[in-house]
Amino acid sequence: MKTGKKLHYGLLLAGSLLAAPATGFAAEQPESVEMRITRLEQELAELKALMKLKSETAPANAQAPVTPAPSLAAPAPKQEPLSVSLGAGVKAQLYGFTRLDAIWESGQIYPGNIALWAQPQGMGRNDGEWNLTAGASRLGVNLGGPDTEKLKISGNIEIDFTGGGTENNQNPRMRHAYLKAFWPASDFSIVAGQTWDLVAAQIPFTDDPAIMWGAGNIGGRHPQLRLTKGFKTGEKGRIEVAVAASRTIGEKNTIPTTTVVTDPGRDADMPTIQGRIALSGPVLVESKPATIALSGHYGQEQWDTDTGNTHKTLDTWSCNLELSLPMSPQLTLAGEYFTGSNLDEFWGGIGQGVNTGKVSGKITNIWNIRSHGGWAALKYFASPSTTFSIGAGIDDPDDNDLAGYPVSPGIARTMNRTIFANVINQVTPNFILGFQLGEWITDYMGAPRSEAVRAQSSVTYKF
Repeated sequence: MKTGKKLHYGLLLAGSLLAAPATGFAAEQPESVEMRITRLEQELAELKALMKLKSETAPANAQAPVTPAPSLAAPAPKQEPLSVSLGAGVKAQLYGFTRLDAIWESGQIYPGNIALWAQPQGMGRNDGEWNLTAGASRLGVNLGGPDTEKLKISGNIEIDFTGGGTENNQNPRMRHAYLKAFWPASDFSIVAGQTWDLVAAQIPFTDDPAIMWGAGNIGGRHPQLRLTKGFKTGEKGRIEVAVAASRTIGEKNTIPTTTVVTDPGRDADMPTIQGRIALSGPVLVESKPATIALSGHYGQEQWDTDTGNTHKTLDTWSCNLELSLPMSPQLTLAGEYFTGSNLDEFWGGIGQGVNTGKVSGKITNIWNIRSHGGWAALKYFASPSTTFSIGAGIDDPDDNDLAGYPVSPGIARTMNRTIFANVINQVTPNFILGFQLGEWITDYMGAPRSEAVRAQSSVTYKF
């Protein structure tokens, strides 16, 4: 036996002999808490010394110890996000993700990086194309404090990179920027700033950043002042009532025979009023509450027809029904139905809100475009890290409201449908892979139906 190995085994044997009496002595006599802590600290120190000696005396070509496979090792403890103090009791938590979407389409889907509807056939739009984008990457900061015994203060600022520019030099875009004041004792809160609308608050289980807008899902993000009050119902139930005044954003209106451009939403005499009432509680699964909600909005747009303050006021409104129903611990059903008018700002009507009916450059008449539709989807948790989802949606504007709709190339979209299936796998909590296959079918007034298959994969690093 080599001298190094003799010394190595001798040290291990000596260490074992030295450790054995201490352990035996502790077993024979009762010990206080202080004695037990002292003994454990000594044993830990001895073990560290033995490991150090073992590494120092091991041959240079010795094989490194084998680390257990991740699936066999004990799960790592969950780490809380790192908070940074900004002074005066305010803390900030940075979060976000970097994401690449790789998309192939059998025919062009507008606008490409995200999916809204299938482009009309012709003009080179019915051939396949590839899209690669990192624009959905996101960066945000959660703010909190200083709190009091009665009031909790928080806020959020979040951006992504879909605000225009070139594909390899995209502009940042504000998604959220708001503050929240919450009084826990009365279950009442105030939100001020830009965040999600109250209308149709469910999110489909799609992996596309456009979340089926224009194909059955409505509701976006607007600057708003929101009041929310919660009420307990039974042991685990809750009713939430919320109302908000939000910014109305209309289409650009060029006054006929002039170059003056106005915003019909800003010209209106009132903000858009949104409301939502939701009931939550366990139904089929005790640990996962179901939610059913009714929501809606009402606002106005003021369309100027000349520079002498002649205008026409049009309404924008919606009524929406929402459902989220866990059917088992692994399976969830969700969906929404909407009906309304002038919904383009809320991603309804397949992006068509008002028909200006222009003839020879003059607004001879103007009216709203009514629409209805919805979506439904199922999500199955195959494991804590893998989900499978399927779903479908439809947006169906009123054909009578689309006659003469002045859109390029002069073809109105009369119906938009999609169906999708996807799988999302969290390889680790921070590394996520996604794949989605879908079909888009869009009908046009005076043009053939357009159909396109869309295959989309996503790679995400979450932090």
